[in-house]
Amino acid sequence: MDFDTFKARLLDEGLCEVGFSRVDDTVPPDLARYHYAVTLMFRLSDAVVDEIDGAPTYAYFQHYRAANALLDRCALLACEMLRRDGARAYPIAASQSVHDRGDKYTGIYQHKSAAVAAGLGWIGKSALFVSPVYGPRVRLATVLTDRELPVTGQPMESRCGDCRRCVDACPAGAVKGVNYVRGMAREDIFDAEKCSAHMKKAYGHIGRGAVCGLCMRSCPYGQNG
Repeated sequence: MDFDTFKARLLDEGLCEVGFSRVDDTVPPDLARYHYAVTLMFRLSDAVVDEIDGAPTYAYFQHYRAANALLDRCALLACEMLRRDGARAYPIAASQSVHDRGDKYTGIYQHKSAAVAAGLGWIGKSALFVSPVYGPRVRLATVLTDRELPVTGQPMESRCGDCRRCVDACPAGAVKGVNYVRGMAREDIFDAEKCSAHMKKAYGHIGRGAVCGLCMRSCPYGQNG
């Protein structure tokens, strides 16, 4: 497979970045046959994100859903291109929590783990993936595959430093203000249960309490387009 052509085809679908990485040991046993991951990244609209002020907007909720749908379609396309090249591929949905794997606030495999391993960014204090170019204003999807891929970069360490904008912006008090270090448990930096409970209580009228975006909006990375 010509991986430059593969990436170009996906970028033409509207993605802003495509990265390749080795799968880490957090992949569930039933998917252990897949040793590589394709990260698909879509940049959210600044016009929509910049409207978030104290609460998510209806426009943001719709944009969030549309971005997830585009990413899932791109994941399907990536799987088909890999299949036609003789590989097996397994798409991980852009936004899907899996409640029977121990953590009801996580997915089958962490998109941000794959994105960091591909050298595309780091995990911020908010537990969001942060791109050095687009900040956390992105959505991600992942495709696992048994095709050997050319890893696109090295993991980045946190560049958040002393910044506390996401900490101060979080109305739930879920962001603990700790710089992430590889291997650290999510609960050491972020309380997912607090975040979820606040969204359901405060924003149930907007997308059934599934979105917030205040920590993302506050991050200085990506604000200048």
